[in-house]
Amino acid sequence: MNMARYKKNSPPLCVDLDGTLVRTDTLVEQLLTLARRPPAVLLRLLPALLRGKAKFKSAVSGEVDLDVSTLPYNRELLAYLRQQKSSGRKIVLATAANQRIAHAVAKHLQLFDAVIASNDRHNLRGRAKGDALRNQFGNSGFTYAGNDHMDLPIWHLARAAVVVNAPTRLIQQVRDLVTVEHQFDRQVSRWRALLRAMRPYQWIKNGLVFVPMMTAGAFLDAISWLYAATAFASFCATASGIYLINDLFDVDADRRHRQKYTRPFASGDLPLGVGLIAAPLLLALGLSIALYAGVALLVTGYAVLSITYSIKLKELPLVDIFALSLLYTVRMLAGGDATDHSVSLWLLGFSGFFFFSLATIKRVAELKATDPQEAASLLARRGYSPGDVSALQAMGIGSSFVSALVLALYVQDNTAIHHQYPKFLWGIVPLILFWQCRLWLSTSRGYMLDDPIVYSAKDWVTYVVALAVIAVLAIDTLY
Repeated sequence: MNMARYKKNSPPLCVDLDGTLVRTDTLVEQLLTLARRPPAVLLRLLPALLRGKAKFKSAVSGEVDLDVSTLPYNRELLAYLRQQKSSGRKIVLATAANQRIAHAVAKHLQLFDAVIASNDRHNLRGRAKGDALRNQFGNSGFTYAGNDHMDLPIWHLARAAVVVNAPTRLIQQVRDLVTVEHQFDRQVSRWRALLRAMRPYQWIKNGLVFVPMMTAGAFLDAISWLYAATAFASFCATASGIYLINDLFDVDADRRHRQKYTRPFASGDLPLGVGLIAAPLLLALGLSIALYAGVALLVTGYAVLSITYSIKLKELPLVDIFALSLLYTVRMLAGGDATDHSVSLWLLGFSGFFFFSLATIKRVAELKATDPQEAASLLARRGYSPGDVSALQAMGIGSSFVSALVLALYVQDNTAIHHQYPKFLWGIVPLILFWQCRLWLSTSRGYMLDDPIVYSAKDWVTYVVALAVIAVLAIDTLY
């Protein structure tokens, strides 16, 4: 009873939105949505930008209808706010975000007694927000919940503070200014979240740069290994930068996905601004390494195609699969250029069908994992529906068998000239076909929940097949 009376008589708890109540920046979210729109939309915003941040935020909010229901809310803070609300305390949303966003969030949560937000004339950030709260509640007449150094002038005017996911240095600064009523510690390291967003487990696909030198039998060529490794590092840095771009553009769709909602940007573990800085830095690093390896043109083409895929091509049925196939092939071509072991037409023919099959597996797996009732929202940026699975399976399985046929023709024709005992290489044909058939069977049974290459990296049968292929190549080389 006494606690309820104390809470009811406590000063209003004013809560920041960006970075505090939600683990993201709503303005950056809107700008990323606008980046996918026609350039004419962005041009319309230029006059507003020149007239100040308040006008700009208002114009952006007028262009983008942000779905606030999918935002990554801070669940611990929400639970605390609801407990305070139930004990009779007044809860206020006080944000520098535009009032359209603020009122949409308040309507969604049904938690706040009042909303104080920016409009097209006033940008309530830092001191301006503090003045607005002081005018409303008086000096030291409110408690403020925030997370950023820009909130220090507001805490200076508050009676108490709630500190949310702030660095240690800022927490100490707040304690020097005002009593800290409650503190929510940061749960996830941003460096760890950034590494996860870079997806190092996907780097295994860049091992394709080693294929040309291996098919040429240059196992003992140290220089080839050095340049192939350099090309590998270049693709790893470039691919990670592109993964960041892809996740930034897909953040809204990822939040609706059954598995992808835990990705760092979608979950709020990694600020969108970090991705906007890290992505170009990784791309620049990848291109710099590519210059040393002599594959800058191919890496640049890979980056351009990948970004185009992320922005638009992934929305086009079949075009997306051919684009993914080409991205696999570019890695292999780069490995040939870096090591001076050119890729033969036979190898290109085999890899074209082989990679088309792998790309189709990825898309089929995604479609099979989609609930038909949620298909419209979860596949909002795809050109397929669950009903396309059977057609895609037929294309992909057919491509697997054609790749095996091309490999068999290569062994029969080309290796008779370059290998003394080509009959040993025939053992590779059923091994490769068996591996592809196994992937398709796993996909059909619903086991394929990720990229087929990543799935294979966790599959012990894949390692057995790989060792068997290496053994066949080694026997052929020794003989």
